Amino acid sequence: MAEAACAVAHGGEPGPADGRTLVAVFASPVARHLLHFARDAGFRTALVEPDPDHVDDALRAIADVYTAVGGSPLGQDTDLVVTDHHRQELGEVLRDALAGRTRWVGVLGNPRHPGPHIEALAALGVADGDVARVHRPVGLNIGSRTPAEIAIATLAGLIADRNNRPGGFHFG
Repeated sequence: MAEAACAVAHGGEPGPADGRTLVAVFASPVARHLLHFARDAGFRTALVEPDPDHVDDALRAIADVYTAVGGSPLGQDTDLVVTDHHRQELGEVLRDALAGRTRWVGVLGNPRHPGPHIEALAALGVADGDVARVHRPVGLNIGSRTPAEIAIATLAGLIADRNNRPGGFHFG
């Protein structure tokens, strides 16, 4: 096992393909970094963006672009991260994601402020149990501030989860 892990770490063998998909919701600087890093980390990547005018060539190059959640590959192997909590479509997109079999759903945002998704989902009649499935904040607490740092912290948390690890620096 250690030799196989070493071969993967040194680029001699590909990492195990577990079929996970990372869906970034809304085109944003964080989404751009998140999808780029996720592809390198072995995730299939997808972007949900209801407004095609928000999608540039750089995002098209790193993800399959979908116009609505219903067209995206939501399933038990899907992690979905909302990368802009200020968008008007937040509630509808989350409601649709929660209605599917999405494995993990998270919304970026400052943990010192109430999550706008709670009010948006309540207004749409989403059950409290489903609202509770939405993770916020997401990722590891590394003090991230820039879009790249936020993406790295988010992806690190998802990788820790994928590998059944708590994240952080506890190696017990």
